[in-house]
Amino acid sequence: MTQEDYLEKGKYIWQNFVPTSGQSEFVQGELLRAIEKLRDEAQRNGNGNFHKKCHGALITYLKKKLSDNKLFDKETIKKIKQDLDKLNNDRKPYLEDDIYDYICDRIVDWSIFYGEDVKHINNADLQC
Repeated sequence: MTQEDYLEKGKYIWQNFVPTSGQSEFVQGELLRAIEKLRDEAQRNGNGNFHKKCHGALITYLKKKLSDNKLFDKETIKKIKQDLDKLNNDRKPYLEDDIYDYICDRIVDWSIFYGEDVKHINNADLQC
C-alpha cells in the first residue's frame, strides 16, 4: 500500500469506528482512538495529564493487539513495542509524528487483516 492508501484507510476507520466519546465498539476503532489520544496528550498537553489508568492502559492495549505474530514478523513487533515504550513516558512527551503515524499504519494493517467485524470488549478500568 502507498502512504496515501494508508491515510485514506485510516480516515475511513476514524470516521466509521471511532465514537465522538468513549470506547469504540470495534477493535480497529479502539486502536486508532488509543494512538490518537496518546498523540493528543503528548503534543497538545506535554503529557501533563498522562496517567497509568488512561494512557498507560492504552499503550498496553496497543502492544497486546499489535504484537500479533499472525500478522507481523518479529522485527515489526519489536519496533512496535520499542516505539510504544517511547510514548510511555509522562515526563518526556514524544512530540514528533513519525511514531504515531507508524502505529496508525500498523492499525490499518491490522484492520485489513482481521476485517471490520471484530468487536472490542470495553475496559471497565480505563479512565479516559
